Amino acid sequence: MLDIFNDDAFSLVPLTDAINKIKFVPGRLGAMGLFNATPVTTTTIGIEEKEGQLSLVSPSARGGPGNTMDKNKRTMRSLSIPHFQLDDAVMAEEVANIRAWGTETQVETVMGKVSDRMGVLSQSLDATEEYARIGAIKGTITYADASTLNLFTTFGVTAQTEVDFDLDNASPASGALRKKCATVVRTIQDELGGMPIQGVHALCSSEFFDDLIAHPEVRDTYLGWVEAQELRKGYAYGAFPFGGIMWEEYRGSVGATRYIAADKAHIFPVGVPGLFRSYYAPADYIETVNTVGQSRYAYMYPMPNRKGMNLEVQTNPLHICTRPRVLVPARRT
Repeated sequence: MLDIFNDDAFSLVPLTDAINKIKFVPGRLGAMGLFNATPVTTTTIGIEEKEGQLSLVSPSARGGPGNTMDKNKRTMRSLSIPHFQLDDAVMAEEVANIRAWGTETQVETVMGKVSDRMGVLSQSLDATEEYARIGAIKGTITYADASTLNLFTTFGVTAQTEVDFDLDNASPASGALRKKCATVVRTIQDELGGMPIQGVHALCSSEFFDDLIAHPEVRDTYLGWVEAQELRKGYAYGAFPFGGIMWEEYRGSVGATRYIAADKAHIFPVGVPGLFRSYYAPADYIETVNTVGQSRYAYMYPMPNRKGMNLEVQTNPLHICTRPRVLVPARRT
């Protein structure tokens, strides 16, 4: 068996290359390309904040001294990149019946078993990363062990007040919902200042989305959008624009853990340079020390009793929003 696994196909680099080619479990935020991936060579990152200042200028005497502006302040924050690892094993008995002298398919067959096992592990890591991305658009990233990274505390700012869209109101005032949307968009634009923006997006729970499309102000807009999508593409997505915001239903969950709580929505800008970042640190192997981090790593090593090979799959990502004040939480009631 060890002759098989001593083949170069089962070393760190080929295994890592193989797992990075496995198709990802669908994750909306990952598919949106919202987060700019940055590989790093260390397990911590430093984020420098340089606060630009605007102020009204008072008149000054002609020929005299002008007003003096304070220097821009810089703040450096250090963040640790978390480590996620899953372990498995390929036992000798699993490959015992495919050893054939002189064959060229032996390694490929065993590699198929290893790839299948890595694929199962990789799906859990995909789900973990998507949950962290969702946390980044909420402003608080929660991990499976209940530990959290509060971006508002990290960057020394306060969270926006949750907006009640009052979707359960049986007799809403005319134009009230569109006005709330406009207020949210202006709040985000004010926080961004002069930074460019492509649009504003909202990820909603199923309950929020259902009440939104049933709202009197929204119904005609939604039906017209769906009909247009069906004419162009033959089917409709669970997303539509209203009030300057692209509203989208998000149904991600793992077991009983919902990525977005019932009755909630999370609103954020898109197309803002450097707003959402993903940092990938290197794995904790001798071969990867001080190398540029990759999104996934896979590694195999023999068991002490020589009855099988241990398999590790790991990722070392940090997903954050660098300006959490632009994140606006919402509820339907």
